[in-house]
Amino acid sequence: MSELLERKIAPTANAPVPPGGARPARRLEEDAEALDLVELFFFAYRDFVGDADRLLENYGFGRAHHRVLHFVSRRPGLTIAALLDILKITKQSLNRVLKQLLDAGFVEARAGAVDRRQRLLYPTPAGAQLARELAALQSERFRRVMEELASPAREAAAEFLFAMIDKDERERVRALLGRPDLGREGR
Repeated sequence: MSELLERKIAPTANAPVPPGGARPARRLEEDAEALDLVELFFFAYRDFVGDADRLLENYGFGRAHHRVLHFVSRRPGLTIAALLDILKITKQSLNRVLKQLLDAGFVEARAGAVDRRQRLLYPTPAGAQLARELAALQSERFRRVMEELASPAREAAAEFLFAMIDKDERERVRALLGRPDLGREGR
């Protein structure tokens, strides 16, 4: 991997040039390293979601269905507002996907105990089973990778992924994951 990160990538003809002309050489090296990581991230994401995509195809579902099912299964009783906040999507986008999951019997919406107008989302037994199957596929990939890495690299991987989250979202993610320690090592 170090060779990959050391390789220099020439800027493309349509790459934006900063005000004042050409980019400094150091910036080009930083861009090359970042672009290598971007490409690695694309390939890793492709393979990570590919396992789940193949299973979802059997149900006529896609990645949006997977995300909804994942969070509803991990947090039964989740409100629609909370789900919208987690996914950062529009109501319109969620409504289409959620309707399909409701109609297919993978998710159910129940009235809130305090506010009957509130809709709380729960996985059905079929939804919980599908969520477990999807999680097992992706967890197995993570287990295989973690077995290849030394302990410091495993910790660094979690720190790297956490650092990819927008700074203003990190506290919320820590709370959502129940990991107050995440991203605080060595700081």
